[in-house]
Amino acid sequence: MMRNNNPLFLTLFFCFAGILGASAQYSEEAWTDLFNGKDFSGWKQLNGKALYEVKDGMVVGTSVAKTPNSFMTTEKTYSDFILEFEVMVDPQLNSGVQIRSLSKKDYRDYRVHGYQVEIDPSPRAYSGGLYDEARRGWLYPLSRNEKGRKAFRNGQWNKYRIEAIGNTIRTWINGIMCTNLVDDLTAEGFICLQVHSVKDDFVGKQVMWRNIRIMTENLEANSWPSDPDVPQVSYLVNELTNEEQRQGWRLLWDGKTSNGWRGAKLDHFPESGWQMKDGVLTVLATDGGESTGPGDIVTTDLFSDFELELEFMITEGANSGIKYFVDAELNKGSGSAIGCEFQILDDKMHPDAKMGVAGNRTVSSLYDLITAENLSAPGRNKQFKGVGKWNKARIVSKNGHVEHWLNNEKVVEYNRFSQMFRSLVAYSKYKKWNKFGQWPEGHILLQDHGDTVHFRGIKVREF
Repeated sequence: MMRNNNPLFLTLFFCFAGILGASAQYSEEAWTDLFNGKDFSGWKQLNGKALYEVKDGMVVGTSVAKTPNSFMTTEKTYSDFILEFEVMVDPQLNSGVQIRSLSKKDYRDYRVHGYQVEIDPSPRAYSGGLYDEARRGWLYPLSRNEKGRKAFRNGQWNKYRIEAIGNTIRTWINGIMCTNLVDDLTAEGFICLQVHSVKDDFVGKQVMWRNIRIMTENLEANSWPSDPDVPQVSYLVNELTNEEQRQGWRLLWDGKTSNGWRGAKLDHFPESGWQMKDGVLTVLATDGGESTGPGDIVTTDLFSDFELELEFMITEGANSGIKYFVDAELNKGSGSAIGCEFQILDDKMHPDAKMGVAGNRTVSSLYDLITAENLSAPGRNKQFKGVGKWNKARIVSKNGHVEHWLNNEKVVEYNRFSQMFRSLVAYSKYKKWNKFGQWPEGHILLQDHGDTVHFRGIKVREF
């Protein structure tokens, strides 16, 4: 073996080795055990009465009957951190680990709420996903990350890594990246281990945690790189992340002005009936009729292959829609402008939900053509969060293939140039419009249907 005895080389070599050694030592010393393996010092139980025990250096949680979700919670709160732990769960028991979570008297009488990193051994396979416990529901299901859905191994120990740095929360299971969420609702809170409430058939099921440790310093240097195949999902309002800007996203509404929009049957923005306030674009209620108030608004730009995201909030009994491939020159008379429609509707209270065919006028459906159903988790209901709450809509159109997504789960999929699509149109209210839905490009539209509906975070990128 060739040796290099040059003094300068040896000096540089040992300096470099020393730096590596110090770096490795710092990384190890930066970790703090959250659980001492002996007792629950520094922890307390909140809400439910599930059984928590310490066995062989592990936290063992056991489900019990007739109790709500239970949480073994750190007494200390954390803001930015990297958390690692191992978990094994009975395949019949759902669980999770809360981060940046809260318990306050003025919020549902101390109900624990906040970000939950899912432990989901069910066939849905959303382990590692991010759920907003007792607040907004699913923020990042794994419906757009098939690789992540395969990371969790049932009946075995699984190693989780959670990085909560600034407004970004990312997760890994067994070294596979699961989520990449941007959200700024809660910056600090406690960490807790959940034992889910269960029906009587699932009493006595267990979840076990071990090797729970946390890092709170030098986080950027110890952060893992993102998997480019894992999409970033952002809930920032009327604001783009750096990653979104690199990927070509732009705001379709700036959150303040009518720039880029006009009335569907006007050469300017409606003078009344549409309100822009506190970063929210609102169509105000009139008489519940289709475009009988201020009228629809459309983008001044035309779109063909695109990805659109926005949040909407409906009031009780409301009807509206997001239309695309809109030809604003058609239907200059009464009623709405013509285009494919992502239906926005209060399915429980508005009569339109029971019209059409087999529910094809319900929320997130391709209006009057294809009924929305949960295609990401078959057999489960679509994830509409309810009246008075923000819901995320996503529409993707690429080379004729179109998808509707509701709260990050796919609910509609079709090819607008297919024979099946043409057949559906032939038996719908759109049959009189030649080549409906097959035009090369069109406007994006927000509908006035006479009810108060709110929009925000409207953004788009083109392919």
